[in-house]
Amino acid sequence: MSGSIPFYQKHHRHYDRNYRSSEAESKMRHYQTSSRITAGSSTSATSRTKPSYLAVDKENQIIGYVVPIFRGSQEFPSGLSDTEEARVRDTATYMARRNLFTSGLEMERSEVTSRKEAMRESAERISMTKRIHEHEEHFKRMNKDSLMHPPEFVIKPRSHTVWEKQCVRLHCTVSGWPDPRVVWYKNNVAIDPLAHPGKFKLDSRYNVHSLEISKCDFDDTAQYRVSAMNSEGELSAFASVVVKRFKGDIDESLPAPRLGPVSEYGITFQIHIVDKFGVSFGREGETMSLGCTVIIYPALHRYQPEIQWYRDDVLLTSSKWTHMHWSGDRATLTLTHLNKEDEGLYTLRVSTKSGYETYSAYVFVRDSDAEVEGAPGAPLDVRCLDANKDYIIVTWKQPAVDGGNSILGYFVDRCEVGTTHWIQCNDTPVKFARFPVTGLVEGRSYTFRVRAVNKSGISHPSRVSEPVAAMDPADRARMRGTSAPWTGQIIVTEEEPAESVVPGRPLELQVTEATKNYVVLSWKPPGEKGLEGVMYYVEKCVSGTDSWQRVNTEIPVKSPRFALFDLAEGKSYSFRVRCCNSAGVGEPSDPTEAITVGDKLDIPSAPGKVVATRNTDTSVVVSWEASSDAKDLVGYYIEGSVVGSNVWEPCNNKPVRGTRFICHGLTTGEQYVFRVRAVNAAGLSQFSQISEPVEVKAAIWGGIPHASPAPPYGISVLECVRDSMVLAWKQPTFVGGADITGYFVDYREVIDGVPGKWHEANIKAVSERAYRVCDLKENRKYQFQVRAANMAGVGIPSMPSNTFLCEEWTIAVPGPPHDLQVREVRNDSVALLWRPPVYQGRDPVNGFYVDIKEADAPEEDWRGVNTKATEKTYIKVKNLKEGASYVFRVRAQNKAGVGKTSDVTEPVPAVTKPGTKEIVVEVDDDGIISMNFECCDLTPDSKFVWAKNYEEITDTSRLAIETKGNKSKAVFASLGEEDIGVYSCLVTHTDGASSSYTLSEEELKRLLEVSHDHKFPIIPLKSDLAVELLEKGKVRFWLQAEKISANGKVDYVFNDNVLSQGEKYKMNFDKNTGVIEMLMESLTPADEGTYTFQMTDGKATNQSSLVLIGDVFKQLQKESEFQRKEWFRKQGPHFIEGLGYEVTPECCVILKCKVGNMKKETTAQWAKDGHEIKADEHLGFTEGVLKLEIAQISKKDAGVYEVVLKDERGKDTSTLNLTDQGFKDLMNEVFSFIANSSTPLKITSTDEGIRLYTFVSYYNDLLQVTWHYKDSAIAFSDRIKSGVVGDQLWLQITDPTEKDMGKYAIEFNDGKGGLRRTVELSGQDRARVAGGLPDVVTIQEGKALNLTCNISGNPVPEVTWLKNDREITSDEHCILKFESGKFASFTITAVNTSDSGKYSILVKNKYGTESGDFTVSVFIPEEAGGKKK
Repeated sequence: MSGSIPFYQKHHRHYDRNYRSSEAESKMRHYQTSSRITAGSSTSATSRTKPSYLAVDKENQIIGYVVPIFRGSQEFPSGLSDTEEARVRDTATYMARRNLFTSGLEMERSEVTSRKEAMRESAERISMTKRIHEHEEHFKRMNKDSLMHPPEFVIKPRSHTVWEKQCVRLHCTVSGWPDPRVVWYKNNVAIDPLAHPGKFKLDSRYNVHSLEISKCDFDDTAQYRVSAMNSEGELSAFASVVVKRFKGDIDESLPAPRLGPVSEYGITFQIHIVDKFGVSFGREGETMSLGCTVIIYPALHRYQPEIQWYRDDVLLTSSKWTHMHWSGDRATLTLTHLNKEDEGLYTLRVSTKSGYETYSAYVFVRDSDAEVEGAPGAPLDVRCLDANKDYIIVTWKQPAVDGGNSILGYFVDRCEVGTTHWIQCNDTPVKFARFPVTGLVEGRSYTFRVRAVNKSGISHPSRVSEPVAAMDPADRARMRGTSAPWTGQIIVTEEEPAESVVPGRPLELQVTEATKNYVVLSWKPPGEKGLEGVMYYVEKCVSGTDSWQRVNTEIPVKSPRFALFDLAEGKSYSFRVRCCNSAGVGEPSDPTEAITVGDKLDIPSAPGKVVATRNTDTSVVVSWEASSDAKDLVGYYIEGSVVGSNVWEPCNNKPVRGTRFICHGLTTGEQYVFRVRAVNAAGLSQFSQISEPVEVKAAIWGGIPHASPAPPYGISVLECVRDSMVLAWKQPTFVGGADITGYFVDYREVIDGVPGKWHEANIKAVSERAYRVCDLKENRKYQFQVRAANMAGVGIPSMPSNTFLCEEWTIAVPGPPHDLQVREVRNDSVALLWRPPVYQGRDPVNGFYVDIKEADAPEEDWRGVNTKATEKTYIKVKNLKEGASYVFRVRAQNKAGVGKTSDVTEPVPAVTKPGTKEIVVEVDDDGIISMNFECCDLTPDSKFVWAKNYEEITDTSRLAIETKGNKSKAVFASLGEEDIGVYSCLVTHTDGASSSYTLSEEELKRLLEVSHDHKFPIIPLKSDLAVELLEKGKVRFWLQAEKISANGKVDYVFNDNVLSQGEKYKMNFDKNTGVIEMLMESLTPADEGTYTFQMTDGKATNQSSLVLIGDVFKQLQKESEFQRKEWFRKQGPHFIEGLGYEVTPECCVILKCKVGNMKKETTAQWAKDGHEIKADEHLGFTEGVLKLEIAQISKKDAGVYEVVLKDERGKDTSTLNLTDQGFKDLMNEVFSFIANSSTPLKITSTDEGIRLYTFVSYYNDLLQVTWHYKDSAIAFSDRIKSGVVGDQLWLQITDPTEKDMGKYAIEFNDGKGGLRRTVELSGQDRARVAGGLPDVVTIQEGKALNLTCNISGNPVPEVTWLKNDREITSDEHCILKFESGKFASFTITAVNTSDSGKYSILVKNKYGTESGDFTVSVFIPEEAGGKKK
C-alpha cells in the first residue's frame, strides 16, 4: 500500500502497516524457517539428551508421563542443538507448538512403525536417560561450590532505533548456575506479556533470552533493562529503543517485505491491494461485507497466497458470525449478524514467500432501534470470567448509549446448551458489570446474555457468550489432557503407589476479587502434599470473633480457587484454607486480612483534558489524558456534538483502551466539540471537560493545527568542552493544546559555512530547557535546533541557532546563568529566579548580580539591583514604577571575577493583575500553623506548586499540602528553625498566579507564640471582673466570657477562700451568654478584700480579680447605702427627675419635674421663697410631669422654687434655685432664644436719614444689645441713636455721609458666645422719589391725566404703582412707564369717576424703599355748575 498521510496518524492503530498478532508471527516465523532449512540443507539426524516426559496442564500440575509414538527421524528440524531442544521440550509451550506444527509426513511414518516397537524403544531410552540424569545430579551435589556462580552476560542487548510500526527484538546471552531467572523491564516496570496481548513476546532458549516488541509506536521509546538473578547474585544490562515518526510523504509499505528469490519458484512476488473497503458504518442485526481486490505479480496459475483477517490485532477464524472467502483475486470478509463486538479495526493481510501486504480500515457498529423509546443500548462482550461446578461469574461491558436516562442495572440470562429456553438469573438489576450465576447443574454447559434497563425500558439482549461448562477447574484440566488423541501421544496417568502424607499449609492465600455479591479466594498448593492429590476446605470468620466456620462442608474443592456467596454486605470477614487427602486434614493457612463485603472497585475518575485536532474532511483525531488511578479500566467512550446543537452522539460503541481515537462520519465544515468518559466494571465515570471546538476539515502540511507546540527560541550555549556543548533555550510562546512533555535537540555540523545533515542529539525527550549534546568534534562548528513535544505530538523545530564553535572554554570567570523566570508580578515588585551557570570557571561560583532597566531604555541605562553579590538564585526586586515595563539579566561571579551576562528576560510590566491574592498564614484552634493560597483564575488543568526558597517541595514530612477547589493549604508538621525561608506558591496554567511568604526568625517566634496560645488556650473575656450596684443597693460582681462551652466551670474566691451559694452570696452562670455573676445584699466592713473568678473549660483556663480595699471599698459601700435609701424613697410618691426649667420658642419659661408612683390622693404643692403658689396660678399635672409656666419672666420672678409630693405613703421634695447665678443662667437661655429669633439686619431710608433694624419674636427689658461699626462699639449721639419699638431694634443715622459707609452689626449677649447680625452700608444710593407728583389732582371726566416724577437710586429701583393700597398694572386705560431708570410716568387716557382715589408710587432697591402719594378726584361738569349756582 502506498500513499501519504500525516505523520501523527501513523501513531494511531488505525494506520497499521505491519499488522499481525503474536500468534500469526510465530506461525510465519516457523514456516519460513522450516522452508529455508528444507530447501538449503540436507537432512541430518541429531542426537538427543535428557528430554522431559512429564505431562502438565495449564496450571503446571503434573498429570502423567508422555511417551512419543515415533522417534526414528525428524522431518522438521528446528535448527536448534540437542541440548537446547531438550530444554524447550520441557515446557508445555513447546508441546503445544510441537503438536501444532506436526506435519503430515510424521503422521505417515508413525503409521508405518508399529506402536509396540516405539514403546519398547522409548522405555529403553527413558531408562538410560534416567540413569544419566541421576549420575549428573550426584556429580553436581558432590561439586556444588565449584559449579555455582552468579549470572554473567556473555552478550548484552544492544540499543535500536526503528520506525513506527516496525518490530524490534532485543537479545542477550546469560550464563550462571543455577540457571538464572530473567526478567525484562521497561522504564523499571516489569513487562507482563499477558497485560499487553500481542505487544510483547518473551522467549528463552539455551541461555539466549529475547524480548520482541510488535508494531512499535511512539510510546515504546524507553530504556529497557534485563535482569538475571539466581541464588548467587543478580546482574542487569540496559538497552534503549527509540521509535521515530515519519514526517511528510512515506512509502506505506514500510517496513519493506523480505525480497529475494523464492526457493520454490525462483521468483519474487509483488502484492498490490486495490479496490479497498473504507471506513464502514453498520447497525446491529445487519450484514456487512468487507472486500479488497488483490493483485499478485507475476500471476501464477493455481498459486494461492495466505489470506488472513484481523480485528483489533486478533486473528479471525470462520464462525457463524464471520465468513471468509477468496475468489482468486478478491478477499472478502462477511459479518453475518453485526453486533457491537464486531466494531474495531479490520485488517486484511496477504502473505507470500516474498513478504506480505496489509490494509486496515475501521468498522463502526451503531445500536439498533430500541423496542421502547428511551431504552438503553445492549451490553456487549459477555464473557465467563470464572467457572466452577456450582457457579459461573459472568462479566460484560456497559453500552455507550443509555437512552437519555441513567442505566439502573442489568439482567443476566442463561440458557442450557442444546435448549432455547432463557432463564433470568437475577430478580433485581445489578449495577456492577460482573455477576455470579449460581444454581447450575454440574457438568452441563451454558451460554449467557445480558440486558440493560433504565426507567424507560429494557434493551435488546447482548450477543450470547461462548458456551462454558459448570465443573471444577481441576476436572476441566484433566479432561483437556485426556481428550487430545490427535497429538499422537500417550498420557500415562498411573502413579506409583506411595504412603499417604497429610498435606501442609496452602500458600499465599489472597482475596483476588471482592464485590457485594461474592468474594473470590485463590492460593497456591502446599509444598508438602505427597504423591496423592489434595483437595481444600475453605473457612470464614467474622471479624472480632474467633469462630471459624467451614464454607464447603459437604465436598472439598479440587482447584486452588474458590468463590464465596451469601456473605452479609458491610460485615468484615477473614478467610483461611485447609488441605486434605486420604491421610487427613492439614493445618490451616495464614488467614487473610479482614475484608469488608462490598464493591471494592470504584468508578473511575473523569478523563483529563481533551484535545481535538483536524484529520480529514470527515474525521477528527481526539486525544485525552487518561483517568487517574483507574483500576481495571475497560476503556473509554467518546461523544461528539455539533457546536450549538447540544445533541451528543457516540463516536464509538465499543470501549477503546488507548487515549487517542479517530472519530469518523462527521460533516465537513461543521464545528464539533468532544467529551470522553472512562468505564470499568463499577460503571461509567463522569464526562471529561468539553474540548475546544474544531472544524471538520482536512489537516494541511501534515501537521496538527493548534495542537502541537510552537517552536522554542533563544538557543544559547552555557558550557563548551572538547566534545560536548550544553545548550539552553526558551519555552515556546504557544504550548499547543496540551502541556509540553519534553524537548528534542538536533544538531548539524557547519563546514565552510555550508550546513550538513541534521542528527538527533537525544533519543528520549528531556523535560528541562537545558541539555548537553555529546559526541561532538573539537574545533568544529555546529548549529542546533529544538522541538517541543506534547500529548498531540512533536512540534516543528525552531530556527537553526547561531553557529557555535566547539572548543573548550578556558576563561577563569563563570559562564552565563540561564532559565530566568519572573514571578509574583506586582505594581512595585517582582520575584526573579534563575539557574546557576553550567560552566563554573576556574573557581566555584560564590554569588550573583542582578541588573535591571526599563524595556525601552538604552543599553547604558542598565543598573544593578544588588550592590553586594547574593548567594541565592532568586531575588525580590522592589521599588518599581507602576505600569512601567522592565527587563532583567543576571551575572555570576567567582574569585576570578564577574562572568558573562545571561540572556535578557522578556519585558515585564509592573502591574498587579486583578484578583491577585497573597499567601495568608493562619493558626487554627489546635495551634496548627498553615499557609493558605487562593486563585480565582483556576483552569481544569491548573495545579498548585508549593516551593521553599523557590525549589519545589517534595518531602511532605515537614509540610503537608492539601488542595480543595481553588484553595491550597500547606500545613507545618512541627514548625522550627529549619523551616525558616521563603515559601512560594505557583499555580500552573494561569497567567502567572503566584505569591510568596517570608518566614523569618521574628515571624517564626511570633507564630510559635500564637500557636502556643492556641494549644494551651485561655478563655477569652469580653469584660474583666467588675462591680456594680443594683436596685436596693445590692452589689453585683460580674464578668463576661467571650466563648465558653456548656462544660465550663467557675470557682468564686474571696481572699483565697472559695465561696459557696448561700444567703449572703448568690451565684449565676449563663453559659449561653458567658455572663458570670455573684450578688450580695449589702457590704459590711468584713467584705473588704480581693474577689476572684476562676474559670475552666476543658484545657482552657482563665481568671479575673478585683481588689476592693481602702477608699475604693468605702466609696462603694457608701454608694450602696445611698442606693438602698433611694429604693425606700421610691416606694412612695417621688421625683423621677428633679425640678428644672425649659424655655419655649415663645420665650416662655416652664418649670417642670417628672414624678412617679403617684396616686389620686397624692397632692403636689408649689412654693416660691417659702410662699405657697396657689393651684389656680397655672399649676398643672399631666402624664407624670408637673409644670409651672412663667409667661414673661422678669427680675421679680427670681427666687427659690419648691415642689412637695405628699400622700399617706410619704412625701418627696424637689427645689430649684433661680437666684443669682441660677437666674442669670435662665435669662441667658431666654436671651439665646431671642437672639436666634432675630431677623437679618436690614437698611431703610427715612426722612431724617438711614435706619438699620431687626425684628425679634419677643423682647425682654433685661436683654443686652450692642451696636458695632467696623467691629467697634458705637458711641451714640444726637446723630446716631438706637432704640426699641415693639419687637423692632433699630439704629438711626441722621444725615448720613460717606464716612458712615461700612460694616454695621448688632450683637445679642446670651452669656455664651452671643449672636451677631451684620449688614454692609455702601456708597450706592437708596431708592428715592425725587419729586414731580402733586398732592391732589382734580380733573374733569373724559379728560386725559398724565403725571411724571423723577426716580433715583443705585442700583436702579423697582417701581410699583398702587391705587387704594392695591397694585395696578399697565393696560390701555392706564398706561404706566419707567424710562431710562429715572422717569416714571402715569397716564389715564380718559378718566372717569371710577378713577378717583388714592394713588401711590413705591420705589425699592436693596438699600431702601420710598413712596410718593397723590389723590385723584374726577368730577362731572354738570355737577360742577350746579354747585356754583
